[in-house]
Amino acid sequence: MLTTAAALVAPLLVLAIVLVLAVQSAPAVTRFGPGFLFGTSWNPVTLEFGALPFIVGTLASSAIALALAVPVGVAVALVLAEPGARGLRGAVGTGVELLAAIPSVVYGVWALYVMAPFVYLHVEVPVVQRLGWIGALSGPPRQTSLFTASLVLAIMVLPTLGAISRDVVRAVPKGLRESAVALGATWWETNWKVILPAARGGIFGAGVLALGRALGETIAVTMVIGNRPDVPASIFAPAYTLASVIANEFTEATGPVYPAALLELGLVLILVTFAINLLALLLVRRSVEPAR
Repeated sequence: MLTTAAALVAPLLVLAIVLVLAVQSAPAVTRFGPGFLFGTSWNPVTLEFGALPFIVGTLASSAIALALAVPVGVAVALVLAEPGARGLRGAVGTGVELLAAIPSVVYGVWALYVMAPFVYLHVEVPVVQRLGWIGALSGPPRQTSLFTASLVLAIMVLPTLGAISRDVVRAVPKGLRESAVALGATWWETNWKVILPAARGGIFGAGVLALGRALGETIAVTMVIGNRPDVPASIFAPAYTLASVIANEFTEATGPVYPAALLELGLVLILVTFAINLLALLLVRRSVEPAR
């Protein structure tokens, strides 16, 4: 009975948060209606509010971060799950796990003063000069941009992705690996054709957890994304996320509509996270079914 009651607390708390946000954001919901989700103007002076630039910025930064982090995280998981090379496993595992202990604001300061100038000079400028004719890679390059924020997010979600993927790979029956090796498969063939297919459901789940972390990250992203309420035309353009605009503007919001619009952004963020996690859960179940 006690365990059941404790298990019901979490969903009830989430439901309570959603209800509170829905009630508090009622003035904005009533005034703007569904158009709030597709509006591109954000002007507190004229009380014109639209969430589309922030939704796009949140989804784009998280998607780019996940695309950068997944290959590295899976590679780290394969190395950490390898039976041999204990010294390498210890060094790599400790280094990756220590990344999770660094506060978000430290990531932001490091990214702003160290990573952003380096990325600007050695990545953004050369890419724009050579591939600027591609819309998503067009310039002008900036130190604070959607791409810089995505790099920070990729580093921040790497510990979650690597640790969970490592445990999933370790859970694959040893007989599969031994059978592949006995048939003459190389290390690469064993991991690519046997281990990863067997662990794909768990790795996908790790990616979902990493995506949830990326969607809600605030401080580090706020410091390097540029904070411009426009739909970014390029990955090197400034952008804004739902969490960042709430953190930046909530203390300055006055009147009934402006705070309600920010609270509605919070409600949108929760609903977007729920929708992505539900879709991911369905995909995980679908990917696991053929293996049964």
